[in-house]
Amino acid sequence: MTPQDYEALQARLRSLADPAYQAFQQKLVPDVTNLLGVRVPALRQLARELVRGDWRGYLEAARHDTYEETMLQGLVLGCARMEQNELFARLAAFVPHIDNWAVCDVTCGGLRAVGKCREQAAGFLTPYLSAPREFDVRFGVVMLMDHFIDEAYIDRVLEWLAGVRHEGYYVKMGVAWALSVCFIKFPRRTAVLLESGRLDEQTLRMAAQKLLDSNRVGAEVKAEIRTRRADRKKSQ
Repeated sequence: MTPQDYEALQARLRSLADPAYQAFQQKLVPDVTNLLGVRVPALRQLARELVRGDWRGYLEAARHDTYEETMLQGLVLGCARMEQNELFARLAAFVPHIDNWAVCDVTCGGLRAVGKCREQAAGFLTPYLSAPREFDVRFGVVMLMDHFIDEAYIDRVLEWLAGVRHEGYYVKMGVAWALSVCFIKFPRRTAVLLESGRLDEQTLRMAAQKLLDSNRVGAEVKAEIRTRRADRKKSQ
């Protein structure tokens, strides 16, 4: 990608900015200070266009001046076709630039290629679960949630989630979210972990709230969750 092409891309990003959406998004990611206000569907379309051309050249030229360009790079990694070793190497270089939940979660959701090499991907991801940086850990957790919660991996996923030890809010919320998905798909096995005493109280509360907010959980189960939550409060 030539410098002129890159500057044209920057101009296009700015042209897609919506001030009203920027104000809305700013409330969701209050710690982000470099928002343009480009909607995610527009970024996905731009990523698809980039991977039809010199996407490697784009990634080499790309900066992290705006929230949108960091997200765009994550989307390109999800769209582009490459060998697994290249994907893992590029992800390892990209993840340190994730500094908010939205870039993390949108990137993770788009990385469908890991479905073709999940055993290798698991080996790549598990070190992130014990990383010191909050969004490194969340990346590992959300990747597990998006691509590994099935019969083949559920027992390992539950063990990996139980082993996460990080005090960051976005880590705990990510683990709680993943546990709620595990419970919806594998209620009995997940319930064993939820009742084991291995999870901290904040994560349990967050997971319970996720389940109570879900329209995929029946009224009877929600009533039981409320009862168990009340019992825990009494015992504290």
